[in-house]
Amino acid sequence: MMNTTAKEATVYYHGTKADLKIGDLIEVGYVSNYGTKRKSKYIYLSETLDAATWGAELAFGDGKERIYVVEPTGAIEDDPNVTDKKFPGNPTKSYRSQHPFKVVGELTDWKGHSPEQLKMMKDHLEKLKEQGIEAIED
Repeated sequence: MMNTTAKEATVYYHGTKADLKIGDLIEVGYVSNYGTKRKSKYIYLSETLDAATWGAELAFGDGKERIYVVEPTGAIEDDPNVTDKKFPGNPTKSYRSQHPFKVVGELTDWKGHSPEQLKMMKDHLEKLKEQGIEAIED
């Protein structure tokens, strides 16, 4: 029997191509995985595996696509890059923070998007770039 008064812990994911270990911190100040590769003022996480999958698949670099389970070490806020512009109400459960995330696990059995979905997303991001629209605005 499950205790219905106990609040389940929220699980957060971070998709990337960085090779991290349990206990590592993901911090601001590194070159962004997206857009013009400038130093990021925020780091991003999601409660949904789908959003983290996009993060892993679209990250710059040649490294292995990875999805980490992370714990925020400070306040998080809705990610305005998706909540204000694409998905009002934050159904993607995407967030950002200026505080580090601690890596507490790695998912190894996740499934990526189809090649067609990935191509469509990359084409869309390329069109935005051509229009001078940054994929991530901080």
